[in-house]
Amino acid sequence: MKKKINRAQLAEQYFLEGYSCSQAVVLAFHDLMKLDEKTCLKIASPFGGGMGRLREVCGAFSGALIVLGYLKGNPTTDIKKKTKLYEDIQKMAKEFEDANGFLHCRDLLNLHNKSIAKPSKRTKQYYDHRPCQKIVASAASILEKYLY
Repeated sequence: MKKKINRAQLAEQYFLEGYSCSQAVVLAFHDLMKLDEKTCLKIASPFGGGMGRLREVCGAFSGALIVLGYLKGNPTTDIKKKTKLYEDIQKMAKEFEDANGFLHCRDLLNLHNKSIAKPSKRTKQYYDHRPCQKIVASAASILEKYLY
């Protein structure tokens, strides 16, 4: 019997290795997408820091949407299929907000000043003062419910 992968823990592990929140979530599902790690990292790279540190929609949530779109996305113009996908996204967003308090990076991190493009160095202090590890796990956990 094959052991089920704990994708929330895997996403946390990738985040702690230095990957952005979006990359950590996407990478935790790369096997399901049947994509290599490098491709996943490249696809998810613009979404870290709430889209290039603009502090918009949380990168972990954006990463979850990348995976959802790849695995369950609608490649047609069918309105019913679009509606189903958008309903799932809205449900996921509500679950994410309920679990984490907010959907936007700036609110999650209480960073309402203009952000610079240069990412913060990953140090023990960085990890100790950020909720991102928990948020990444939360996004992966929520996403899993919509994939099976």
